[in-house]
Amino acid sequence: MAAETKEAAAMAEASSEAAAATALSELTALLSPSSPAAPEAAEAALALSGSASGRALLASNPAALSALAAMAASASRGAHTALAALVNASAEPAALEPLLAALPPLLPLVPSSGAVCGLLANLSREPEAAPRVLRALGPGAEPLLRALSGARPPAELGALLCNLSQAPEGRRVLLDRSRPLVPRLLPLIRSPDSAELRRGVVGALRNCCFEHDCHAWLLSPALEALPALLLPLAGPEELPPHETEPLGHRRRAAAAALPRLLRAAAGAPRVGEAPGGAPRLPPAHPGADWGRARGGHGEPAGGEGSRGAGAEPEGG
Repeated sequence: MAAETKEAAAMAEASSEAAAATALSELTALLSPSSPAAPEAAEAALALSGSASGRALLASNPAALSALAAMAASASRGAHTALAALVNASAEPAALEPLLAALPPLLPLVPSSGAVCGLLANLSREPEAAPRVLRALGPGAEPLLRALSGARPPAELGALLCNLSQAPEGRRVLLDRSRPLVPRLLPLIRSPDSAELRRGVVGALRNCCFEHDCHAWLLSPALEALPALLLPLAGPEELPPHETEPLGHRRRAAAAALPRLLRAAAGAPRVGEAPGGAPRLPPAHPGADWGRARGGHGEPAGGEGSRGAGAEPEGG
């Protein structure tokens, strides 16, 4: 009798999964930006992404993710909702492959969209995934350069930079001396707009310090990375003249302390471990709310959760 009950339960579960897959296929057909029902379909997809089982179902359906990406990149009424559903789905590791394939229409949004940066930060959380996300950004990761050129970069950009920099390829892009990426990162250490952005930027710079051949350049007067890193640690009081004269000696001493200061600023443990990325952004739109955004998509801590400084980059 027990065996029959288990068999019946298994059949019911299989039937339920098949019905859900069929329903998602029907929903996908409605997600075209030109469809009158597209906004409602995007709301339904967002509600579905509010549960673990719903995210797993979306992650297993590349057609649905591609349709959501196309809608998110459009100017249609449901674009924001579709993008929120994608951010939630990106918290599923199984969504990596289909979302990487669906990224191209979303890349132009990177410089201005915190949600797209958050999606990419989720996808790049694992060490082996970060280089693939970097390659998806195109030659030279131009969307990152455009994002850093903006007056107010998205807060979620910090977590993305931190995650990408855990891979050697990501650090090479950031440290490319022919491109002004590091000079644009340094002022963001004191960004008044977002602690999330500051943490991510410090985490990315910390990871970049694992490229030992770049230390001299980072400390050179041409870049002035050290004062930018030390200034947030200083108090508001001004130094009297007799204390400012020996600053050349203090600067050399501070340079020797740079690794320790970077670890402290990035919240990392100790030397001997590895550089790391930022935590995956949690889903923010529960299904019970039927996808009505309630402000952002989680509270990613760019750079938090890194596993320490050492000789090798770390990922999660």
